[in-house]
Amino acid sequence: MNALKLFPFLLLCPFGIFAQNYNHEINPVELFKNTWTKRPARIPNDVSIDAPLMGNGDVTMSVGYKNNCLRYYVSKNDFWRLRSQSDNLSGPRVAGFVDINIEGLNDAGFTAQQMIKNGVTTCLLNKDTQQIAAKSWVSATENLIFIELKAIHKATKVSIHLTSPENPQANLKSGKTNNIYWFTRAFTDSVDIASEVALALKTINFKDTITLNPGKKVLIAVAVESKFKNKEPLKYVLNRIKKVDESSVSTIMEQHNKWWNTYWNKSSVIIEDSILMKAYYEGLYTMAACSRDPKFPPGIFGWTTSDRPAWNGDYHLNYNFQAPFYAMCSSNRLEQTIPHDAPLLDFIPRGEWYAKNITHTRGILYPVGIGPMGIEVTKNHPLFLNSKNAEQEGLFFGQRSNAAYGLLNMAQYWRCTYDDHYGKKIYPYALAVVNFWEDYLKFENGRYVIYGDAIHEGSGNDKNPILSLGLIRNTFDLILDLSTTLKIDKNRQDKWRDILSKLSDFPVQTRNGKKVFRYTEEGTAWWNDNGLGIQHIYPANAITLDSKEELLTIARNTIGEMQRWNDSNTSSSFFTAAIRVGYDPAVVLNELHKYALRTYPNGFQLNNPHGIENSCTVTNAINEMLCMSVGNHIRLFSGFPKTNNASFKNIRAWGGFLVSASLKKEVVSDVKILSEKGRLCNITNPWPGKKVLLVRNGKKAETIEGDKISFKTAINETVELERYL
Repeated sequence: MNALKLFPFLLLCPFGIFAQNYNHEINPVELFKNTWTKRPARIPNDVSIDAPLMGNGDVTMSVGYKNNCLRYYVSKNDFWRLRSQSDNLSGPRVAGFVDINIEGLNDAGFTAQQMIKNGVTTCLLNKDTQQIAAKSWVSATENLIFIELKAIHKATKVSIHLTSPENPQANLKSGKTNNIYWFTRAFTDSVDIASEVALALKTINFKDTITLNPGKKVLIAVAVESKFKNKEPLKYVLNRIKKVDESSVSTIMEQHNKWWNTYWNKSSVIIEDSILMKAYYEGLYTMAACSRDPKFPPGIFGWTTSDRPAWNGDYHLNYNFQAPFYAMCSSNRLEQTIPHDAPLLDFIPRGEWYAKNITHTRGILYPVGIGPMGIEVTKNHPLFLNSKNAEQEGLFFGQRSNAAYGLLNMAQYWRCTYDDHYGKKIYPYALAVVNFWEDYLKFENGRYVIYGDAIHEGSGNDKNPILSLGLIRNTFDLILDLSTTLKIDKNRQDKWRDILSKLSDFPVQTRNGKKVFRYTEEGTAWWNDNGLGIQHIYPANAITLDSKEELLTIARNTIGEMQRWNDSNTSSSFFTAAIRVGYDPAVVLNELHKYALRTYPNGFQLNNPHGIENSCTVTNAINEMLCMSVGNHIRLFSGFPKTNNASFKNIRAWGGFLVSASLKKEVVSDVKILSEKGRLCNITNPWPGKKVLLVRNGKKAETIEGDKISFKTAINETVELERYL
């Protein structure tokens, strides 16, 4: 390993603290921060931004600087203009701005640092002999924002304003009550569902004109709430902000840090590459900051800084919406995963209408983009009216797979938890997807065939698109598992097994002398700027290391032919697909390192407008390298170069297991498995050719042997695996 990739302190002590921290006594996130050496250039923006990202999973905030104004952009996941129409008639909207105008600091130098461990962000403005520091954070436990201003050298006057974008559709009311500035912003006219947000601001230790004097700070507090959370949001924020004072801020900060500490302790990973380590934790930070509201997940960009977000800021269902959640379950961040499901479940009635009226089937058919609460933000899209891409007012681009794509993260959550309550929640959705494909598939010549399903947006009348073939396998595997575990619809299982056993094979072709996958059996053969041709491997889980060697060879050939490590659409799945089929770990790790360097300071990919979709690409890939569990079979470090050292704690695996292990000097150790549901544990022997001793809840138990071993577990039992000498 190149020493330049190691943690800074490892350069002086190559094994020192790293070796001491194998048990993750100190969470590595403490080491990392994001740094800006100039003002963000992509804020405000209708697509993704390059500015600091703050938030608590409900309220999100970013900051930009222009002329003499620091502007804090406040948004809220449940503040949308909720209308089932396209053309910017629906989508997330800005909640408001906090503008801080600083006298004499026009176009000052700008730098910023953000601590990944808790999101606290400090901006520093420099001009001539003056410096202003602005420290900001969004409380992790309440919808409160704090901004602390300090003059470093000399006194400076500042003015603070609570403002919002000019938008004739928004009903804006504002005022001042007892030195508290407030406004409400609402969309109530020509909408399907009314929405409203309220903000209240006060300066805690100044009342009127503010002069920043060296050694004395100005503390700004902002409360934010929506009508979906409180029937009288203005009344709520006014009452809440009144109670905030200097003494309570320290308590709120303690609660804030406690929440983040708990979050980071859910799992951890250590590898000897500081670039990848930073990207790993940066992704988990981003998702914690924007995803926690169980009814309102973040839209495509995560942070809204404009009232006209591209693609209506939608939940784009043919991968963009799902991608940022790929790593959440394996990272044991279940609270951040749950929001994913709500809009998909809420859209079932409209999906049933589309299936009935377009494909004349049971089940559900989903368009390319939806919003929360059953809203359809791509309906009657003006660019596609009367085109083949639109059907019955919905924008489909000829694709039939969007609802099945929506099952991927649900399936991951189920398989990683076997939570019966969760299974019952998603069962109606899973069954609706199954019902659609039962009717839509054609049985001919002994196999089930897909007709008229575009693999790529607008690619045409494709036959057997390889992605849909993978998604269908995931769908029917999932419904069989749910049906068996929950004891529902057992009389339908024979039909589902028949479909799985007779579904068409994945289409193949020859390129550059090697057999690779074809995007469709008839129609689109290849696409030069996306990775849809490998998504049946991942995230659809249709090919694993337990698959036939011929299929794995074709899969590895396809990865090598595509080389889509830096793809503006599907990098989020390409790395993990390569790991899943045993592609050279050294190549994958090297490409992942280069990928992690191609970012803005906030971790968003350079020149990729799609916001949060790639936030956890590195996180997901590293988890998979260290602890693969697809197919309820755990493999430790199977996708990781054996000459590298690594360790991890509490990666969540299929079967409801929390797994920990270390790899040092090519030897696996410290293997610990917590079984939440008492299921059978299947694992590749970490020590090939050796017997394995099981230590159950601290007591030595049986020994087992074999290349692949299985053992029973009890609910909440901890099983340690040791090499038997």
